[in-house]
Amino acid sequence: MLTVEKIGGTSMTALQDVIENLILFNRKDEQLYNRIFVVSAFSGVTNLLLEDKKTGKPGVYHKLANFQNYHQPLKTLVTRLKEINKSYAGIGLNVAVADQYIEQHIKKAEGYLDNLSNILASGYVNKEGILLAAREILASIGESHSAYNFTNILQNKGINATLVDLSGFDDHRSYTIDQRIRKELKDIDFSKTICIVTGYAKGTEGIMREFDRGYSEVTFSKIAVAVKPQEAIIHKEYHLCTADPVLVGVDNCQPIGFTNYDVADQLADVGMEAIHPKASKPLEINGINLRIKNTFEPEHPGTLITQDYICPHKRVEVITGTKKVTMIDIYDPLMVGNVGSDLQIMQLFYKHSVSYSFKATSANSISIVIWEKDFSKKLIQELEDEFEKVTVEHQAMVCLIGSNMDQPGLLAKAAAALADAGINIKSCGFALRKVNIQFLVAREDFDKSILALNSAMA
Repeated sequence: MLTVEKIGGTSMTALQDVIENLILFNRKDEQLYNRIFVVSAFSGVTNLLLEDKKTGKPGVYHKLANFQNYHQPLKTLVTRLKEINKSYAGIGLNVAVADQYIEQHIKKAEGYLDNLSNILASGYVNKEGILLAAREILASIGESHSAYNFTNILQNKGINATLVDLSGFDDHRSYTIDQRIRKELKDIDFSKTICIVTGYAKGTEGIMREFDRGYSEVTFSKIAVAVKPQEAIIHKEYHLCTADPVLVGVDNCQPIGFTNYDVADQLADVGMEAIHPKASKPLEINGINLRIKNTFEPEHPGTLITQDYICPHKRVEVITGTKKVTMIDIYDPLMVGNVGSDLQIMQLFYKHSVSYSFKATSANSISIVIWEKDFSKKLIQELEDEFEKVTVEHQAMVCLIGSNMDQPGLLAKAAAALADAGINIKSCGFALRKVNIQFLVAREDFDKSILALNSAMA
């Protein structure tokens, strides 16, 4: 059975476990093959190259973008990557060879960056395209490093592994991402090798232009569509569970056995990504099933996501949410009966590239919830110029999600559970299909809300 599998950065860092649990678990000889592994950079490396995904702390990219010295951070990066190499000596990495590889790779990248920096300094070009190219070059380093190390270790263990580096560092031809994937995979006999593929893929369209840090899942998805595997698999450091086990306790939740792509989209919409929605759509359209597995529990089947799964029993499948949202309430007495107020607001959101995950309306107001990171003072100023009053509140969102949960009294039961816990509902809503019921609550009530809903729906 041909599979395309993706390994996240946290899992990649635990390479010994990856080899034992993903490569060798219950397999030997020819059973090892017919698998394509798309790998992320080792944990923390892309943060050093670009910026910290959680804190925003700048990496090498921001030094270059702000005309600062990026050469020293690159030297520091080489030192850090060599430290990572040394940590894998005990499981079979040829450290000297790996060190030489990454030194040469970064030296070449530095040459490209120097050329881009000189072009930027001239002031004759549009900065956006140049900086995007720099971002792509830097991002590719992390995956090239992890894929090379992984391949080297497997080969040194006597396993036939093939490195497929999609970064295109030595290829000046203009390929789209899909063309590059087909070119690099076309002559490989998957039945006789394990393919280790970089999560970054170079293409004329620029994989980071639209997907930025979600690019490795896009590469994974595109490869799956190209080779049509029996199954696509994503290996994470945790199970996809009915609630956050850290918050509610391991005994008060369980892994989700089955669900569908619609539910996966709802989860992504509140930050609990099984897979990036733009990466899942090609899989869904092509009828490719997706499995989410826990790297550290290889015997567990994980969660199977399909096009048409509907839970046989009416119930809530997942209770989740996020503390990182902001509600913008736009009030104007002239809204009532007026055609186009909503359009006017949406045009401003579009202008500032801000998407929303929740919207509620009354006669004279429209409340919209966005990600806190997308909050823009300029957007608020322009809204205030057009409407009488704009109120901004940082809030939390808790959600009941499921493929078959349209049952009488569910909303009342959930609201009662929150009320009994002393939690005030700021707003709530759901679409006609009722796959996601959303409650807006105060941030300080987030944990308590998840616990209350999880207890009530058990």
